[in-house]
Amino acid sequence: MEAYYYSHMNKREQSVYHAMRSGLTALAPSFPVPKMEGKELGDIFFKLRLDCPEIFYAVSFHYRFYQGADNVEMLPEYLFDKAKVKEHKSAMEARVAKLARAGAGLTEWEKERYIHDFICSNVRYDKLKKPYSHEIIGPLGQGVGVCEGIAKSVKILCDALGIWCMIAISDKNTEKGIKYRHAWNIVRIGGTYYHLDATFDNSLGRDGIIRYDYFNLDDGRFFKDHEPLLYEAPPCGDGNHFYYKEKKLSFTKAEEVFKRAQQAARKGRPFLFHWRGGYLTREVLAELAEGIRKAAEERGMYVKLSLNWPQAVILAVFVKEAAEKEIRMENANEGEE
Repeated sequence: MEAYYYSHMNKREQSVYHAMRSGLTALAPSFPVPKMEGKELGDIFFKLRLDCPEIFYAVSFHYRFYQGADNVEMLPEYLFDKAKVKEHKSAMEARVAKLARAGAGLTEWEKERYIHDFICSNVRYDKLKKPYSHEIIGPLGQGVGVCEGIAKSVKILCDALGIWCMIAISDKNTEKGIKYRHAWNIVRIGGTYYHLDATFDNSLGRDGIIRYDYFNLDDGRFFKDHEPLLYEAPPCGDGNHFYYKEKKLSFTKAEEVFKRAQQAARKGRPFLFHWRGGYLTREVLAELAEGIRKAAEERGMYVKLSLNWPQAVILAVFVKEAAEKEIRMENANEGEE
């Protein structure tokens, strides 16, 4: 398990972290931790729960100061009573172990995709934002979650399958209408760090199509539609191993797109691809759309296009009847809030 945030703390912070982890793991109603200001305690508590998604049952805390004491008394708030926590812990451990067994014989990259696909196929975004949706018990137990719960679920599965993984956080941006912090993962595959945002891919998937627009992106590509990091994280500098390029679905020429569109139309399959032949301007988009439309017409069909503009990813679905709107703009986010 990668305790990324712990490894970036000073000795005093680490001692607080240890005390919190021990008390929370023991389900203690209260326990002492070295004295710190409330904001510092809150920051360590938050980072501890990013490092340790298995502590899903502790959601907040109060604390008491004693005059002249070296410690403060921490009073955690648990989601359930002690017996119920133990029951849920046992269920979560069994669930993670079962999922890990199914991916045990895969390569690193295949394990990462297996985890990503599990999330995209089995978890729906919880617009009501129930408390457990911020924890692994939401996605892994109830099949619902918000970005924090999804990122924690990805991490605990990566931990179980031996993949280096951390949870990255960006802050809200009220000027852009972004009301909440966002959470995703950074993984290390083949010794290189990449961004993986299963929540954004989950928000784009529909009709049984799994999206990989945010699978193993570098910093430059990823931060086109993500806010800056709240906490420091490893730089992701490799832009040559994102999913669509690995799968030879990243094109630089309109002719290549046309040929692959013909193949897809002939088989009646969706055509999902990435454009990297320069900026995806309206003119370039019009040229690509015309080629795909022509490929559809050759088979007596029509086409519906969906576009993730920041990531230059286009989905073409071939249909028998003309769509009211030929091109639909997609906005990857948390459940299309």
